[in-house]
Amino acid sequence: MTVAVDDELWSAIGDPIRRRLLDLLLAEGVGTPTSLSDRLPISRQAVTKHLGVLDRAGLVHATPMGRERRYEVDEAQLARAVRQLNEVGKTWDARLNRIKRIAEQIQRQKHD
Repeated sequence: MTVAVDDELWSAIGDPIRRRLLDLLLAEGVGTPTSLSDRLPISRQAVTKHLGVLDRAGLVHATPMGRERRYEVDEAQLARAVRQLNEVGKTWDARLNRIKRIAEQIQRQKHD
């Protein structure tokens, strides 16, 4: 079984800073580039750039708030990412089990 993987989604999640941003937003509910940059070792501009990637992947949504934007996690899209990861994990487990069986069969044949 082949799992359809959303490359843009996984590319967004693949960056450690973006994962940390998601963690912060999940813990706090909402955040602005300024409030988030206070918690990370990167500038407000870098946070804004990372949030843009997460937004394009559908993982966060922004709401204008004065001169800034408030970001929050799209929990449905995050749940979709978790489901994809679980399916990819199951696929690789099945592949590795097949490899193990083949290796065991070869080992038995060598001893026969």
